[in-house]
Amino acid sequence: MNELPGRQGPGRYEIRLQGHLDHRWTAWFDGLGLSREGDGTTVIRGQVQDQAALHGLLDKVRDIGLPLVSVTQLDSDDPR
Repeated sequence: MNELPGRQGPGRYEIRLQGHLDHRWTAWFDGLGLSREGDGTTVIRGQVQDQAALHGLLDKVRDIGLPLVSVTQLDSDDPR
Protein backbone atom coordinates (compact mmCIF):
# COMPACT_ATOMS: atom_id res chain seq x y z
CA MET A 1 0.00 0.00 0.00
CA ASN A 2 1.37 3.43 -0.92
CA GLU A 3 1.02 6.27 1.54
CA LEU A 4 -0.15 9.69 0.45
CA PRO A 5 2.46 12.47 0.52
CA GLY A 6 2.56 14.18 3.92
CA ARG A 7 0.68 11.37 5.65
CA GLN A 8 2.63 9.49 8.28
CA GLY A 9 2.09 5.98 9.52
CA PRO A 10 2.37 4.69 13.06
CA GLY A 11 4.67 6.46 15.47
CA ARG A 12 5.46 6.83 19.15
CA TYR A 13 4.41 10.08 20.78
CA GLU A 14 4.68 11.84 24.11
CA ILE A 15 1.95 14.32 25.01
CA ARG A 16 2.64 16.45 28.09
CA LEU A 17 -0.22 18.19 29.95
CA GLN A 18 -0.14 20.72 32.78
CA GLY A 19 -1.82 19.09 35.78
CA HIS A 20 -2.21 15.53 37.03
CA LEU A 21 -4.58 12.88 35.71
CA ASP A 22 -5.36 9.64 37.55
CA HIS A 23 -4.45 6.36 35.86
CA ARG A 24 -8.18 5.70 35.33
CA TRP A 25 -7.87 8.08 32.34
CA THR A 26 -5.78 5.44 30.53
CA ALA A 27 -8.93 3.99 28.92
CA TRP A 28 -9.98 7.46 27.71
CA PHE A 29 -6.62 7.76 25.93
CA ASP A 30 -6.91 4.42 24.12
CA GLY A 31 -4.69 2.51 26.56
CA LEU A 32 -1.63 4.75 26.19
CA GLY A 33 0.62 4.97 29.23
CA LEU A 34 0.04 7.80 31.72
CA SER A 35 2.63 9.01 34.18
CA ARG A 36 2.34 11.77 36.75
CA GLU A 37 5.56 13.76 36.87
CA GLY A 38 7.03 15.61 39.85
CA ASP A 39 6.85 18.92 37.98
CA GLY A 40 3.04 18.86 38.05
CA THR A 41 2.56 17.48 34.54
CA THR A 42 1.02 14.31 33.17
CA VAL A 43 2.75 12.51 30.31
CA ILE A 44 0.74 10.38 27.89
CA ARG A 45 3.06 8.15 25.92
CA GLY A 46 2.76 5.33 23.41
CA GLN A 47 2.18 4.12 19.88
CA VAL A 48 -0.26 6.12 17.76
CA GLN A 49 -1.59 4.54 14.57
CA ASP A 50 -1.43 7.60 12.32
CA GLN A 51 -1.87 11.37 12.18
CA ALA A 52 -5.65 11.08 12.32
CA ALA A 53 -5.37 9.12 15.58
CA LEU A 54 -2.96 11.72 16.95
CA HIS A 55 -5.45 14.49 16.17
CA GLY A 56 -8.15 12.44 17.91
CA LEU A 57 -5.99 12.24 21.04
CA LEU A 58 -5.41 15.98 20.92
CA ASP A 59 -9.17 16.50 20.67
CA LYS A 60 -9.53 14.47 23.88
CA VAL A 61 -6.89 16.62 25.57
CA ARG A 62 -8.89 19.69 24.58
CA ASP A 63 -12.09 18.12 25.92
CA ILE A 64 -10.71 17.51 29.43
CA GLY A 65 -9.47 21.09 29.67
CA LEU A 66 -5.91 20.59 30.89
CA PRO A 67 -3.39 22.87 29.18
CA LEU A 68 -1.26 21.19 26.51
CA VAL A 69 2.45 21.66 27.22
CA SER A 70 4.03 19.72 24.36
CA VAL A 71 3.66 16.99 21.74
CA THR A 72 6.84 15.13 20.83
CA GLN A 73 7.35 12.36 18.30
CA LEU A 74 9.73 9.83 19.83
CA ASP A 75 12.30 7.75 18.01
CA SER A 76 11.04 4.21 17.52
CA ASP A 77 14.05 2.91 19.50
CA ASP A 78 13.44 5.31 22.42
CA PRO A 79 13.02 3.08 25.51
CA ARG A 80 10.59 5.48 27.19
